[in-house]
Amino acid sequence: MRRLSGVVLAGALLLLPTMFSLGQGRVHAQAQALTFDGDTAIWSVTIKPDKTADFEAIMGRVRDALMKSEKPERKQQAAGWRVVKGNTAMKDGTVLYTHVISPVVKGADYTILSILYEANTDPMEQRKLFEQYRDAFAGNLGASVGNTTVDLSKAP
Repeated sequence: MRRLSGVVLAGALLLLPTMFSLGQGRVHAQAQALTFDGDTAIWSVTIKPDKTADFEAIMGRVRDALMKSEKPERKQQAAGWRVVKGNTAMKDGTVLYTHVISPVVKGADYTILSILYEANTDPMEQRKLFEQYRDAFAGNLGASVGNTTVDLSKAP
C-alpha cells in the first residue's frame, strides 16, 4: 500500500506543472468544471492548521470575485454559498472546512481557481493565488449532492 501511495504521489507531482502553463501571457487551468447536480451540495476539504488564515483570505477573494462579476449566475452562486470551519482539529491536525451550497446554481462552475482567475487576469496574480491555495490545501474529503426532501422550516 505504501508503494502505491508513493506512485500516486510521484505521478501527481509530475503532472502538477502541466496543469498550469504560461501561454500567451496567461495561466490556464486545464481542469474540468466543478458543477453539482441537485439543489444542495456539501463539500468538505481539510486545510493545513498554520494556513487557515490564507485559506479564509482565498475564500474572501472568491466572494469578492463572485459579487463583482458581471455574470448574474456568479452573484447567485455567492448568495447560496457558505463555508463552515470545524470547531475541532481532525486527527491529523488539519482543519475541516465544509462548503454548504444551497441552492446550487445549475451548470455553474464552482472551481475555486477558475472563479479567481476569471476575476484576476494578471498571470503573476494568478500564480500567487494558485500558490496560496495550493500551500493551504491538505485534502479533499469529497462532496455530497442531492435534493431537499423535507424542509423543516416550512409547513407541509
